Amino acid sequence: MGKDREICKFFKALTKDNRLKIVTRLRLGPQCVYEIEDALNLSQNLISHHLKKLEKAGMVLSEKRGTKVYYRLNKQQFEEHSSFLQRFLVNN
Repeated sequence: MGKDREICKFFKALTKDNRLKIVTRLRLGPQCVYEIEDALNLSQNLISHHLKKLEKAGMVLSEKRGTKVYYRLNKQQFEEHSSFLQRFLVNN
């Protein structure tokens, strides 16, 4: 995938309110679906759907711990795309 497509996919994933809420929640650290569900009052299916989209966009990483899957932000991707925005703002 080209760099431009990767950047578009990354930012497009944040265009849904619930995804932005999930990303904001994951700033607190790794969480499983049930923790996100309790905090955001969204259904488990909806959260799982959005987490898949966020994971596909490279924003979220998952790790299985026992019977639960924990999700965390892919900080490297956020830093990379943040630097893209900084370059964009500086050059205009």
